[in-house]
Amino acid sequence: MPTQTPAAVQAPDAPQDTAAEQAPATAQTAAPTQRTAPAPGAAPAAGRSAPRSVPGSAPQSPSRLSAVPSPEPAWGEPRRPGPVRGRSHDDVGWVKAHGGAGVTSLVEVLGGTDVGARWPDPARGEPRRIVLVGRTSARGLRSVSQALGALKDGRAPQGLDLLAVVLVADAPGRLPLGLLRRIRVLRSAVPVRRVPWIPAWRTGATPKVLPRQLDRLAELVGGARHGEGAVS
Repeated sequence: MPTQTPAAVQAPDAPQDTAAEQAPATAQTAAPTQRTAPAPGAAPAAGRSAPRSVPGSAPQSPSRLSAVPSPEPAWGEPRRPGPVRGRSHDDVGWVKAHGGAGVTSLVEVLGGTDVGARWPDPARGEPRRIVLVGRTSARGLRSVSQALGALKDGRAPQGLDLLAVVLVADAPGRLPLGLLRRIRVLRSAVPVRRVPWIPAWRTGATPKVLPRQLDRLAELVGGARHGEGAVS
């Protein structure tokens, strides 16, 4: 079985004295290059410590720069291109706690202003009276709680009047017990109005008959349903 050639021997056929003569020349040639700055990503030479970074020197490698994430804005911090004004000073602003809450359908039926997922600012001419809308799903109730927490902590413009929290059914049928308990907790803090499942809203159709809960909601917000139980 042939023996393995050691890694230190680069040319097996070269005489030993030739390799000894080449070693000092190689060391003398490599010595000046060690005084220059190492190439990016190159490891420091054995037995020598890595050079310290000096202010004003070459920038560090991007992999060594720790990116500081920008803080996420709290719920209700506005990201708006411009103010959203109601048709009158007492117009109601519908605030959605999350996407798909059902604000668009409620505005079409009851009127008012779709503010979006933020708090309106009465100082900029936006509605002062507001209704917070969310779905009865776990995600929807969690978003409603976060919005109410922001309002309670003062992270909202001054002068807002929360009329109620409107919870729109996220599916037909009865709610699970866990979700009902969370709604009871919300009721202990703010007025809560529930809107049942309306199949036509899911497909974008016009419902022929609207539930009586919308009549009570219309009395609260001071609006009137459009038409005889149908969306205009």
